Amino acid sequence: MRTTGTILFITSLFSTTTDAFVAVGSISSSAVSSASAASATTTRLFSTEEKAAPIVTGEELERALTEWEQPLVVDAYATWCGPCLLMAPEFEAAAQDLKGKVRFVKLDTDKEEAMAARLNIMGLPTLLFLDQYQPKEGEQAADEEAEGAKAVLKGRIEGALRKDNIVDLCDHYFFDGPAPQLF
Repeated sequence: MRTTGTILFITSLFSTTTDAFVAVGSISSSAVSSASAASATTTRLFSTEEKAAPIVTGEELERALTEWEQPLVVDAYATWCGPCLLMAPEFEAAAQDLKGKVRFVKLDTDKEEAMAARLNIMGLPTLLFLDQYQPKEGEQAADEEAEGAKAVLKGRIEGALRKDNIVDLCDHYFFDGPAPQLF
């Protein structure tokens, strides 16, 4: 005797103007097998296009902090973090908008624990806005450590942001734009 089961599925629906919604439903296993065959040719699980905000290792981030053609925004995140997952497409969209002006990278704090500790990441997601260190005119470095500095932290935000907020913060920190209203 053949039995059919029910498979529970959850899909997330995102709106650019409102909060996220979750839809829950079920489908019979016999419908899954026929639907899978039909959708196999149209479903892509992985994108072949290059991300504007690539995931970097701690070593790659160290190198990025010594190369200063453009300012840098670091998204410290974790794969299990709900707000991080909600912000990921917003961060990528901001990276696309500012491509060529600002570099965007993502740091997985679970895989790069040592770097996360060095950056003092205590909450997720955390955005770090970094620019090249340039002493003010006529100013001398106070000590040896400051003299070897390559980067300066312009801003640090803990919590998920929308694309427009990220772009506004970049404008403020890197291009002398007005201070944005985040809330």
